[in-house]
Amino acid sequence: MKRSQFLNLFTIAGVVTLVPYKAIANSKLFSRIKEGFMVLAGKDRNDKPLTIFGSDTFTTKVSTKDSNGDMFIFESVRMGKGGPSSHFHYEQDEWWYILEGEFEIIVGNSIYKAKAGDSVFGPRMVPHSFSKTSEGKGKLLITYQPAGKMEECFKLISGGATKNFSKEQWNSFVKKYGFENA
Repeated sequence: MKRSQFLNLFTIAGVVTLVPYKAIANSKLFSRIKEGFMVLAGKDRNDKPLTIFGSDTFTTKVSTKDSNGDMFIFESVRMGKGGPSSHFHYEQDEWWYILEGEFEIIVGNSIYKAKAGDSVFGPRMVPHSFSKTSEGKGKLLITYQPAGKMEECFKLISGGATKNFSKEQWNSFVKKYGFENA
């Protein structure tokens, strides 16, 4: 084989090898928004705040689609005391940043008494719960990384899809969305 033929063959092989990767990188699977954005205080990224479990309002700040599934950030405003039961996520880390009020956040065997300005991190597969403990309004930012199916899950709950679920139905539902009760 002549040197020029070898170089041509090497070049063609390199291009053929890279074409599938370039196609994947340019596909919608890896598309991201190309511009920054701002979500005003008290507003929802999609102008559709969610009401969860009666008195909790979730306003999306960074949607799953915005980050191509890398994260989901929402602000939770809670009027009543309490919070979700202990649970864990298969693939999502969870981060809480307290904006207003006081919360008790339990991650594994650690109990954190968090107030405005404090943050707590909960790694995936570690049981956790959080509960508003103060009077009046409580507000926190919650981030899931990666986003997983949490935004979709909250939309269904807000729309009433789980309203009359039995415990067994609830357990089956949450497993589809990447978490379960601890």
